[in-house]
Amino acid sequence: MRKNLLPVASLLLGTLFLFLGNGLQGLLLPVRGTAEGYPTTILGLIGTSWAAGFVLGCFLAPNVVKRIGHVRAFSVFTSLIAIVALMTGILIDPTWWLILRALTGFSTAGTSMIIESWLNERATNESRGVIFSLYIAITLFGVVGGQMMIPFGDTSTSIFFMICGILYCVAMLPTLLSKAASPQPLKQVQLDLRGLYSNSPVSFLGILLVGIANGAFGTLGAVFGRQAGLSDSTVAAMMSVAIFAGAVMQLPAGRLSDRIDRRYVLAALAGVGALAGLLIFLVEPSQVWIVLTLIAIYGAAANALYPIAVSHANDFATAEDFVKVSGGLLLLYGIGTIIGPTIGGPVMTATGPYGLFMITACAHILITAYAIIRSRMRAPVPIAERDAFSPINAGTATTPESLQLSPRAAPFDEAHDANDGDTDPEQEDKSNGRV
Repeated sequence: MRKNLLPVASLLLGTLFLFLGNGLQGLLLPVRGTAEGYPTTILGLIGTSWAAGFVLGCFLAPNVVKRIGHVRAFSVFTSLIAIVALMTGILIDPTWWLILRALTGFSTAGTSMIIESWLNERATNESRGVIFSLYIAITLFGVVGGQMMIPFGDTSTSIFFMICGILYCVAMLPTLLSKAASPQPLKQVQLDLRGLYSNSPVSFLGILLVGIANGAFGTLGAVFGRQAGLSDSTVAAMMSVAIFAGAVMQLPAGRLSDRIDRRYVLAALAGVGALAGLLIFLVEPSQVWIVLTLIAIYGAAANALYPIAVSHANDFATAEDFVKVSGGLLLLYGIGTIIGPTIGGPVMTATGPYGLFMITACAHILITAYAIIRSRMRAPVPIAERDAFSPINAGTATTPESLQLSPRAAPFDEAHDANDGDTDPEQEDKSNGRV
């Protein structure tokens, strides 16, 4: 274990600080925006702006890295995120926040892809499973840790914006001081929607709907909490418990899906998520413990859907296509997270804060219905021929580059043989050949 982790320890440390900043800023903006009286529609569009920037970054960041190299690109992207974090604390204005949040999303995609490519370079076929699991865990704990800073300060001041800037600057240091060799050029991301649908209609529609539900809740959950009268500390606990419940539920739900038709598990989980959402929408609970309990049930069901849908799609794909299929689905999920906050804001404006869960419930009901319908139209892959379930966290800004680390991807020697041979500028410069 020590031998596997030492080469990537500094990269993982930088990742932790990066996602601490992401978690803090992601919760701070809707909380502060609600306190400033920004319309719910605008707060939803701020989430849409980040998601759109992130998806765009997945497509364009490889070109930036190819042009100026990994070290310089990482410095540029991280510096931009830190600058934006500080500017959002200075420019308390929704129009500026919309613009700046898109830049943050774009730059976050760039930094994540670079870190993930560095981890790929340092991992071996024997160690990448450990590194992949640890990377996913660090992104999870980073986001939750950042969110849980909120109760320890005053969101009406600029202090948290400054803390975000500090966290992003600290995230830059371990990676820049690392002796890990500059990795190979990033692979250009492609999105084949027709191919994804042909491979698995349930996964295609299901992941799009999961993205809509999770995008709406992830962006507007804090707005719901504040408008429902919850304190900042309770809002932070609510958002964190949803993430943790989903992380805990992934393994038992995934193991169950290894034994029965995954579409039945998708239908059941989506049904539970829909029921929890409908209860919150219809009952409008005011007691904190009831809200947190229902949110935990909702989070456990909603956040376990994505990896099972990916596993179902990969049951019908070859091992060589794992990265292509899973990466395409991750981008499709990103498209859903653009749609969710866009429609969630106006719905909450029209129906009140609890209307957020009407959006999530509708998405989950559609998943349940479609999964059941498709289970009658196409036989499942025999259990003996399926890949074993592997947890994948779609909620913490990972990119298709991270999928190279999954044990289910093709061996590294095959992936390296397929490299197009492009030269990284840093590898041409002997003085920058080590980072």
